[in-house]
Amino acid sequence: MLIRLVAGGTAIVGAVGGFRSGPPLAAALLQVLCIGLGSLLVIGLWTPVGGTLLALTALWNAFAYPQYRWGCVVIGTLGAALALVGPGMWSVDARLFGWKRLEIRDRPQRQPPPESP
Repeated sequence: MLIRLVAGGTAIVGAVGGFRSGPPLAAALLQVLCIGLGSLLVIGLWTPVGGTLLALTALWNAFAYPQYRWGCVVIGTLGAALALVGPGMWSVDARLFGWKRLEIRDRPQRQPPPESP
């Protein structure tokens, strides 16, 4: 939940701050997309899709705005992590589709090869 809040909140705050400079239409559409993706992540709805799109948007912003490159890398990494791990227990996704848990199983022990007579 904390990763969702940080990634989504940062995407929303950054996009709202981008509107203050009066961006052109293409940049304004990107800002609206970031606000939408951030909102989806904060509430935990469609988290794998939102995380993937946030990672791609952050990658685009890293190349478009080199002065903010490292912040974009951090947000993109958080978005990719959310896309891979999922929303967690406290999310709308968990209420709608059930909570997905990762189960890491032990590796089976290898049997030694049989000895030939």
